[in-house]
Amino acid sequence: MASNFGAAPSAEGARNLTLKRCLDVLRDAKNDSEQFAALLLVTKAVRAGEVDSKTRRQIFDAIGFTFPNRLLTSREPPAGCPEHMFQALGLTLLACFCTDPELASHSQILNKIPNFNDILVSPCNPDSSSMVDDVYQCLTAVMATPRGPKELVSKGTVSALCQAYVNCSYGSDRALQLLLGLLAAAEAKCWQRDTPHLLAVLSKLSDKFLKTEDMAKFELCEVLPHFIPLSPPLMQDSQGSECLHRLYKGLANILGSKLSQSQRDPALKLAACLVQACGSDWIPAGRAGSKFLALLVNLACVEVRLILEEPDPLDVEGKKEVVTACYVLIEMGIQECLSEEKPLLEEVQKMQLMRIMEEAFGAVIFYLRQVRQEELHDPFIFASVRILGAWMAEETSSLKEEICELLPFLIHYAKKLFKEGETFASLPQPDGTPAGLDSSEGSGLPRDALRFLLPGFCHLTAEDKPRDILISAGAPALLCEYFLHQWEVLTSEPGSLPPLTSTEMSLQTACGIFFNLVVTAPDLIRRDKYFSSLMDMLLKSLPFLLPQKDHLVLAANIATLGLMMSRILASSAVLQGTQSAKEFFGATIRFLSEAHAAQTDPTSHCLAVAVSPAYETAWADIRELWFLGMQAFASCVSLFPWLPQTVLQARWLEGLSELLAQVTPASVDFELVAAFQGVVVELARVSKPCKEVILLHQGEEWANLYGMAALEQCLSEQ
Repeated sequence: MASNFGAAPSAEGARNLTLKRCLDVLRDAKNDSEQFAALLLVTKAVRAGEVDSKTRRQIFDAIGFTFPNRLLTSREPPAGCPEHMFQALGLTLLACFCTDPELASHSQILNKIPNFNDILVSPCNPDSSSMVDDVYQCLTAVMATPRGPKELVSKGTVSALCQAYVNCSYGSDRALQLLLGLLAAAEAKCWQRDTPHLLAVLSKLSDKFLKTEDMAKFELCEVLPHFIPLSPPLMQDSQGSECLHRLYKGLANILGSKLSQSQRDPALKLAACLVQACGSDWIPAGRAGSKFLALLVNLACVEVRLILEEPDPLDVEGKKEVVTACYVLIEMGIQECLSEEKPLLEEVQKMQLMRIMEEAFGAVIFYLRQVRQEELHDPFIFASVRILGAWMAEETSSLKEEICELLPFLIHYAKKLFKEGETFASLPQPDGTPAGLDSSEGSGLPRDALRFLLPGFCHLTAEDKPRDILISAGAPALLCEYFLHQWEVLTSEPGSLPPLTSTEMSLQTACGIFFNLVVTAPDLIRRDKYFSSLMDMLLKSLPFLLPQKDHLVLAANIATLGLMMSRILASSAVLQGTQSAKEFFGATIRFLSEAHAAQTDPTSHCLAVAVSPAYETAWADIRELWFLGMQAFASCVSLFPWLPQTVLQARWLEGLSELLAQVTPASVDFELVAAFQGVVVELARVSKPCKEVILLHQGEEWANLYGMAALEQCLSEQ
């Protein structure tokens, strides 16, 4: 039997021995020439891929960063050597070091990012291709570190990668992959800093997408969504508009053909991405555009039905992404079917689409009815509830029975998310910022489902059957808690309130629901303790809200709701002449009394009654609320003995008398006369001081002049 004693070392052993000797030489080198010779052997081994992680670390410990730094900055190669030889060696060493994550995030690597960028945008010849490979290796390693993406974006790598891709430079496919990674990590920052360069990439991709006729077209469907920013750069820039048109034409070609599932899905996702970025503005007006839009929504509805009507919900699992994209397209369909201004769809198309969408929503409801308790945190459930909310908000008559059956689940789901959101919001966040409920789709934060369900609930609480279901499912208590929480969110910002937000819209819609309950279920308002808490909040919030600029619609909702609830809760302690009650009624008087003013009529040149300038822009939204508020205020006069005194202090009667004396009677319409008379008659009936003020200010004259028979009679009584 042969013995191994004295056998030659293995090839790997020999390599390691050679490398070890080279490293010893590097450490002991007396001059650059010796160090350089050893370095050539080291880089040869590195390039051959013969180095494990332990040896790499040994190389770094022997060399450090100083020598590669000198190589990178050295401009004079030895006679007869390639021009970039020193740089190439330095880059090879850095690429080797970068395979160690600890070294990839070292400041000595990060401060080389501008050098890496320069090499990417420099003309590349066959001799320098290995340098470009090393640069891509370094950039890929840096991007994989926690701080890497931020460093790359701030040091200009995005524009270098864009140029490398657009110019079809050596390794441009790797440039595209790195760009995809950077956009995934820091999309907003990338677009903020490098819009023109990213648009140039999108332009090249969209051109390729339109012209390609093979399977690459469908691969581009997967890549393109990463390069589509939210609207402004696309809609404001001519290059962006051209990209959109090419994408529209490319998608029209695809979706008009017979497709397999694997081809249709990425096309629908790309279309949904464009809708999220630009609404329907990327679809041209005219016959071709309307046909394409109808096809898009139709395909989305068919897809939703095919997937969600599967008898086993587990079959849906791998297809949630494409269904979520279809939801985006269906939501656009709902909006376009309702659009009156410049509609893309014809009336016949709208009717057809509404029928098809109804079938898709039948499938959504079918799916939601099978959801198990442990699935409630799935973002797809949230997306399904959200799109159903969009349907319920606009289409009140279809699927009524099915929606009624689903209401207890929707309340349970919204309540669970809301409670978790409150808990989450009260916890300190890792970055120190308060956690908002209305979080983005992909994040792990709790989501605000109620916001999307409120408009539908507003319609449903006006009808007996769904209202009874909502009440028995605990909706009123949840809505009161939600309202109080949203008010806190709105007023948590120091200083004045932010411009109209989704929070403010939610508060307004919730008021609409409470109006329905006040009118149809007053006993519920009386007995449910949550409404006492709500009343207390309304009393305190109106005096703060009314002086705020641009929040008149919410103020009108709160004032009128507070007045209507005061009639029902008149005996509650909070309304017994407390400071907050007096301040609230003082604010309602200001809201009601300042809505009208005398203005010169341009045709007759006489003074006429008109909506006050401060109320003009909001009047369409608050007109009805103002009339309801006047009615409710009149009802409150006899319920609160201290209220006439508040009216006298505000000098409302004097102001009204002055207004009616100034204007021509013909300019005050019957409805307005009735509203004024309703309040003044009640004040004259219950309060002697009020009656005296009215008489003192020609009350009998203007009662006669404006045909206020009830007021005339009241003033004539002793």
